[in-house]
Amino acid sequence: MRLSFIKLESVLLLVVGFAGLLFIMYRDEDRDEPPTVNKKEHKPVIPSDLTVAPTVIKKLVWLPQCQENKTVESIEGFLKLPAHIQDFLRYRHCRSFPQILNSPKKCGGAAASKDIFLLLAIKSSPGNYERRAIIRQTWGEETSYGGAPVRIIFVSGTSKNGHEDKHLRQLLKIESETYGDILQWDFLDTFFNLTLKQFLFHMWLDEYCPGANFIFNGDDDVFVNTFNVVTYLRSIEADRHLFVGQLIANVGPIRESGSKYYVPVQVTTSNTYPMYCGGGGILMSRYTAHAIYNKSQDIQLFPIDDVYLGMCLAKAGLVPASHMGMSTVGVHVPSAKLDSFNPCYYRELLMVHRFIPYQMLVMWKAIQDPHLDCGQKLSIYLGIK
Repeated sequence: MRLSFIKLESVLLLVVGFAGLLFIMYRDEDRDEPPTVNKKEHKPVIPSDLTVAPTVIKKLVWLPQCQENKTVESIEGFLKLPAHIQDFLRYRHCRSFPQILNSPKKCGGAAASKDIFLLLAIKSSPGNYERRAIIRQTWGEETSYGGAPVRIIFVSGTSKNGHEDKHLRQLLKIESETYGDILQWDFLDTFFNLTLKQFLFHMWLDEYCPGANFIFNGDDDVFVNTFNVVTYLRSIEADRHLFVGQLIANVGPIRESGSKYYVPVQVTTSNTYPMYCGGGGILMSRYTAHAIYNKSQDIQLFPIDDVYLGMCLAKAGLVPASHMGMSTVGVHVPSAKLDSFNPCYYRELLMVHRFIPYQMLVMWKAIQDPHLDCGQKLSIYLGIK
């Protein structure tokens, strides 16, 4: 009888224990998360400084949403083209790039930009620090010429060399913080990308400085007589067409592959270019600058930047004009015995291409010398024009 009681007691304890175990397991299942592939993805995010880190990183490494156009490889003769032309064709459609450095208040804001009489927009490669430094000291100084405010902006891309690019970005950042005159986008600063640089500048101009009355668009190795430029522009209305420089007409693409300006039929089948002005230095009005930007939206990028501007003008029904005071091929003197660097040949000009930095400084001081006597030499120079 006692044995039966013990067995019954054992069975009851076993049943109670098993029931308790089931109860505990049931409660644990209630606390567990729903089954997932990765439970870490469902952990609650606690607000902190760390929660914004992914956004900041994404912004720093953001790349343009522009993919290589591989369909161009099917163009006849594509694989025989020089590498830089192949690259141009592959990325010709790309127009949007991250901006590394900006100067949004260069003209005082869009509304106040109408007070800027002349904006000097200078295309400059990242490594050309000495040129930019001399220009700031001389003809590109931001000042007022007889009540006409002049401002300057340098437009740049990035270097091909990775290590060099890192240091040059630091250089341009320092210049930007010091002078506030740098525009830099994240594209390679190459000859065939000068058109891209031109397009992005006009985009910037339309947003940040749309009211600037006149724009001088040029290279960083030109000499500009800013006094004469301002004097010339005073008699012109900013809201009328103006596009002057050294006029180039009746020319077409150079088909010799060894030329810097080589443009094969794979880029354009046309054998003629519209009239255009040499890209070393061009003066344009506010009206014309906006017309160029508007028409550029519908025109494919072209590897020669000054020709591209001519295409935009033609699309707008406008024509470029020549100005004898603007030369992109230097000054030609009547005799080899004469010094072509004599300031008397430059005092009456608007722009000359090309100068090295020390020459800019020397010439800028020389043309302002009140004792400079150019009577006879000037007449000789003008006599050959």
